[in-house]
Amino acid sequence: MANLPEDFVGCRREVGPSTSESLNAFSNAGRPKMVYVEKLILALAHEHTRERALYHLCKIRMTHEDLALLLWHSFGAMYKLLQEIVAVYPLLSTPNLRDSESNRVCYAVALLECVASHEDTRMLFIKANMPLYLYPFLSNMNKEKPHECLRITSLDIISALMKSNDANIINFLLGSEILPKCLICMDVGSQISKLVATTIVEKVLMTDDGLRYCCYYAGRFYAITRALGKMVDEFSGKPSGKLLNHIICCYIRLSENPRARYGLGGCLPRKFTETTFIKNLQDDPTTRLSLQKLFNSLSSGDLYQIQPGGKLSI
Repeated sequence: MANLPEDFVGCRREVGPSTSESLNAFSNAGRPKMVYVEKLILALAHEHTRERALYHLCKIRMTHEDLALLLWHSFGAMYKLLQEIVAVYPLLSTPNLRDSESNRVCYAVALLECVASHEDTRMLFIKANMPLYLYPFLSNMNKEKPHECLRITSLDIISALMKSNDANIINFLLGSEILPKCLICMDVGSQISKLVATTIVEKVLMTDDGLRYCCYYAGRFYAITRALGKMVDEFSGKPSGKLLNHIICCYIRLSENPRARYGLGGCLPRKFTETTFIKNLQDDPTTRLSLQKLFNSLSSGDLYQIQPGGKLSI
């Protein structure tokens, strides 16, 4: 996940003098030392120093390789991070979530990502069911910017967990119903949320267990194809090549399941066979090849051929 700026969602936070002074007393102008990090973690325990501590810990999380271990093993630190997250749950179904509140929770979630990404704390994170605390953000239907920022930071944690390619982690996420949450993000999220959520679904599909899970029930299969198809239908003019390529890769992987291949014949987006849509991919050979691969993998693959210049022969 990208470094979070101080003004994460366009709203500058005001921190009282007492907060700044108490933390500046142990700030370090050079490379953060262990004692500085430990004092920042201790500052999480106190309401009047917690916000600045969250901010400074986020700033150093990419450069301090032991931060995940310190957070996990420091008494009360994880509890305080979860306390920040749970505190905004009542606001998720309202338009009352402020930018400053979203910023603060995003810092807490970013620190959780630090723990989820570290090889020594990743499985501890899973065994403690920590991802479940993020699911309310992923199930949230609100599209306002403060809600979207929480959605993106939470998706980043799931994506970080998926990068390990650990079957136990993938099975945990599937068993805890991460797939429906990703489909919601693909439906209501911004372009970034749609991209990250689609990438997560693609990574699930790339595993044998994940493919079986997605194709086991017809309702589950059609929920996935509806979400993919809706994103394609929303493209106007030249589509986003990166997102479209991940969408097509999901279709390709689904087509490798015999039952799903049969079902895909009737639920591919119509745009895939529209000449105008194909022409818009003229400058994107990677996506054009992926689309042709999809056609070739289906029973109708011999009927669809993308010709030079974007013409589709049927």
